[in-house]
Amino acid sequence: MSMSGDRGHIVPGSRTRYRVPLAVGIGCYVAVVVTVMYLVVDELGPGVLVLLWTGHGVFLIVLIRKLRIAVLSSVYTALFIVCASLMSVYVADMAREDLVLQQRGEKATVTVSKEWLDPAQGRKARHSHYELEHQDGSPVPGPEMETTSDLYDVGEVLTVMEDPDGELRPRTLGEVDATGELLGSGALALASLGAVGWMTWRGSDMAKRRDKRKPSAGVRVYKTVTRDHTTKEEQERKLREALEAGPADRRGYIKVHPEDYPDVSQHRAARIAWEMGLRAEAMGNKGSWRFGETVIEEVPHD
Repeated sequence: MSMSGDRGHIVPGSRTRYRVPLAVGIGCYVAVVVTVMYLVVDELGPGVLVLLWTGHGVFLIVLIRKLRIAVLSSVYTALFIVCASLMSVYVADMAREDLVLQQRGEKATVTVSKEWLDPAQGRKARHSHYELEHQDGSPVPGPEMETTSDLYDVGEVLTVMEDPDGELRPRTLGEVDATGELLGSGALALASLGAVGWMTWRGSDMAKRRDKRKPSAGVRVYKTVTRDHTTKEEQERKLREALEAGPADRRGYIKVHPEDYPDVSQHRAARIAWEMGLRAEAMGNKGSWRFGETVIEEVPHD
């Protein structure tokens, strides 16, 4: 088995250059999705939102797979990005009313004219509601003020930010501060973008070369115990011979034991097999390396 002519002309490092613009594109896509979902989250129903987030996750898996990342890693990364993006949108939405009040709200001194609690519903927390009026007796526009606990009494004088359009609940000055929510939302959005960068780096040629140059602790211990002093070149030659001579099992796989090649990474073994017209199987190996002409999921090679 020999390598085809087309495969022999792949330019070293071209995959790395391809990954960088793709990763930038994925990052821009994630940022756009977070922005758009923030704008429409209050306009769409829960069912539509679930469908949109699900579709976003599936599309992310497809994009991340193009970075030559294994299927399971792609799924986990996409799930993390979707969850972080969803939480970012949710936290930012919590700050929406505070931001609007900061922009168009008016400060007013008011008096609590009426107070009541939510109806009892099992162990569910009961929020307190307050009807407010100005010093001249006119009601404060908008819905009643709401707090998660009983903070104020009838007749108490407060300073609040009220919405002159009457769309938002009045809030005390201490509550009209979206700094914490905005910082949290930004951190979650950055975490989702960071996941794209991390997976790009993990799948890069540079990371693989570094992993190859630095044997793992398990490999060093194995070589010490077995007194295996063969060089990496000798192990690669031995692997080529095994792939050429090794009989295939009933499923068409040639199986080798990775401990026989302690200095050869699975990615490098996949490259050697690829040069010989084979592919390295990534699924269901159970401690062995398997190679065949067709595989369920291919191991990315150097």
